[in-house]
Amino acid sequence: MAGAFGAHGLRTVASARELGVFQTAANYQMYHALALVLVALLHGRGLSTRLLGLAGRFFLAGIVLFSGSLYLLVLTGAHWLGPVTPLGGLCFMVGWALLAAAGLRRRGAGETNDQEDS
Repeated sequence: MAGAFGAHGLRTVASARELGVFQTAANYQMYHALALVLVALLHGRGLSTRLLGLAGRFFLAGIVLFSGSLYLLVLTGAHWLGPVTPLGGLCFMVGWALLAAAGLRRRGAGETNDQEDS
């Protein structure tokens, strides 16, 4: 929906550069929404639930900080949000590293599938 809004709803009010920024935000939101689905699908497959939970949290934080800051930048012109965007990118990278670590590390001896992460 965000991509469609950017392509159609903003076409007459945003510059080509702003449309590109909005599209980047929508693309990264979609990629990392799929990463969250992957995290959910991997849960209960013998991987570390703690690492998977952390990965999911970092993906969510990345979506909010990266995509959210870019959406707000385009929609409001608030350029002070620019420094927030790289923090979201860092969250994405940490999320992917945690997902990879979960894939390499089997669940610990005391960890179970239904353990709640906090």
